[in-house]
Amino acid sequence: MAPLPPPLLYSDTHASADMLYFGQVEVHDPFVAFGVGRKKYTVQGALEFGRVKKTSAFDVVLSREDWLDAARRKYGPRAGIAEMILCLARHFGQRRFRVADDFPAALYVKLTQAGLRLQFADGLLFPEREIKTDREAAAIREGNRLSAVGFSTAEKVLRAARIKGRHLLYQGRPLTSERLRFLIDVAIKEQGGEARDTIVAGGDQACDPHERGHGPLRPHELIILDIFPRHVASGYYGDMTRTYLKGRPREVQRRLVATVLAAEKAAIRRIRAGVDGREVHQGVVDHFIAEGYETKRGANGATGFIHGTGHGLGLAVHDPGCRLGAVSSILKRGAVVTVEPGLYYPGLGGCRWEDVVQVTATGAKMLSRHPYNWEIR
Repeated sequence: MAPLPPPLLYSDTHASADMLYFGQVEVHDPFVAFGVGRKKYTVQGALEFGRVKKTSAFDVVLSREDWLDAARRKYGPRAGIAEMILCLARHFGQRRFRVADDFPAALYVKLTQAGLRLQFADGLLFPEREIKTDREAAAIREGNRLSAVGFSTAEKVLRAARIKGRHLLYQGRPLTSERLRFLIDVAIKEQGGEARDTIVAGGDQACDPHERGHGPLRPHELIILDIFPRHVASGYYGDMTRTYLKGRPREVQRRLVATVLAAEKAAIRRIRAGVDGREVHQGVVDHFIAEGYETKRGANGATGFIHGTGHGLGLAVHDPGCRLGAVSSILKRGAVVTVEPGLYYPGLGGCRWEDVVQVTATGAKMLSRHPYNWEIR
């Protein structure tokens, strides 16, 4: 098999987890990075040059100003990033690179029209991203600790809230999804995390799994909290979900919650290296069917179990690689995956439990921890 061409990237580290993985330094404006042999190169402007040289994993940091000048001498005063990359490729004797599927289209066209051969990765640009080192696993565990900080904050607020009719009052004001989300996000920020798009969805809102939640939270209704904060120091994410109810649950709610929790625990027990993630997912599907919970799709949407059981987690909330879903995906030793079955029925509400595990040769190693105490009086 012919060796893979070296990688070429042009992005910022917020938009590209590949770029953050490659250079291990955050840079908020798009920049060029590439490999030659065993070395990693980047091109940085004066604003970032010194910091990147001191703190990154790049072996060589080149001056953006110098290389843009070289490009303009060769291609004219309007030369830009494409021409700079062409000069770099020529200087380092590179005729081809591999690029990610999200490589900028306009840049791809310019470079290929100029004769540089760019090969799409056809999957992961860095396949090694799927397997997490001990350091990465520890960073993900820290991300999940931040998720647990959010849950503890929410539990404290819900315990302090007072039921008045169809309202929850906290410190004399109605408790809304927006208010509880703000308190969760602030608590996580104080602990070194950054929480974006936290889900606090109650009642029928929770039946749309990616609905963030809005308006008043109601007593005696199921509330889904999905918290996936980024650990700022490392860049890695946590991702956990818990379900709550403030007040007195009905028996039908108790059964729903118990069924989903049993499905999550059974799925975790099935995970080990070499297992197909599709089998883990199908086990959840079969469990729900056996318990009488149907999944239906209609003109107004779907009800029941309407998403996959889990996804990769790392420098992105949905990290590439292993999945637990309807498509075959063999679990590899060292991969990190979420486990998050859920059931959603308008009129009854939604329930989801989510934890994070690392795949080992013999089972699943937990990278998340928080109680499943969902009833709050």
